[in-house]
Amino acid sequence: MTCMAAAGAATPAVADSVPVGVPLDAVKTTLGVDTPRVATAVPVPVVGAPEAPRHHTGDLLPSPLLPSMPVTTQLGRTLVGAPVPNLLGDPKTDGEGSLESPATDVVTHTPGAVVGAPLTMPDGSNYGIPNLTTPKLGLTAPELIGAPSALLGLR
Repeated sequence: MTCMAAAGAATPAVADSVPVGVPLDAVKTTLGVDTPRVATAVPVPVVGAPEAPRHHTGDLLPSPLLPSMPVTTQLGRTLVGAPVPNLLGDPKTDGEGSLESPATDVVTHTPGAVVGAPLTMPDGSNYGIPNLTTPKLGLTAPELIGAPSALLGLR
């Protein structure tokens, strides 16, 4: 699937995640035991536009000087199914356990840097010459926003 760019050139579509089946057939063949079935998706991170620096009254430099970058991705649907033999001590009670995690979106923001100049704004009482001040240096906190969940089942 492609979409057309403004110049008429085709660009590939961006996928949220890439489905992956985990091959465990060799374990079953080698050891002769039933193996779990695992299917999941590999997330594809997409970097967004950085937040715009803001100028504050009284500061010479914008804040944050190094803006944080948003990165979004989708944790794909994951399904793990495994045989559970002799659940109650009787072969008639063989069952299967499953763990399913639905797809969910995750948004992160990288840390940003806040830097203050070693000078103040021009001081009118000092003939317009800026005063020296202690420079500020700090980092903004990174963020991780998402709501992953899982369902555990036995049948």
